[in-house]
Amino acid sequence: MVRIKHRYLLINILYPEDNPSNQALALSTDLPWSVRMRRPTSDNINARVLINAIRKGLEELFGDYGSGMIAGSLVVKYFSAATSTAIIRVARAHYRMLWTALSFMTALAGGQPCVIQVVRVSGTIKKSEEEAIRRARLAILRADVAPGRSDPAEQPPTLTDMAGIIDNDDDDDDEND
Repeated sequence: MVRIKHRYLLINILYPEDNPSNQALALSTDLPWSVRMRRPTSDNINARVLINAIRKGLEELFGDYGSGMIAGSLVVKYFSAATSTAIIRVARAHYRMLWTALSFMTALAGGQPCVIQVVRVSGTIKKSEEEAIRRARLAILRADVAPGRSDPAEQPPTLTDMAGIIDNDDDDDDEND
């Protein structure tokens, strides 16, 4: 019996500023570009809508062949509208085809412009989840660092100060063993 091997793609959905009034507002704020692009996804987008958009993109790029090759193994294992993050499972033989389709997607349902960024390709869902958690922590740290703060006591810890939290989040469990 042959085991079917999968790949897990961790993706971020980024939302560029689409109209000029939003662009002017974005430039006037002190938030870094990386924080402004990472907005929550609207409530009408869920895992089913994401899958349908991906299937449509696959069919546009690769026709019936691409759609048929990936259709049996394509599953959204995790989707968070709050962080605009998803983990998608696909057969190992076809993950590059899926990656290509994701890279060419320019809008989700409703016509809202977006950019889909493939952050990590992994053989296990555990490593994809760990990377999603690590990236969420970094995004929180980036959002917390505001350039207008002058009092050092108000300044949040730097990324190097937080390295223990980001890299070694399981250290407390190891000490109890």
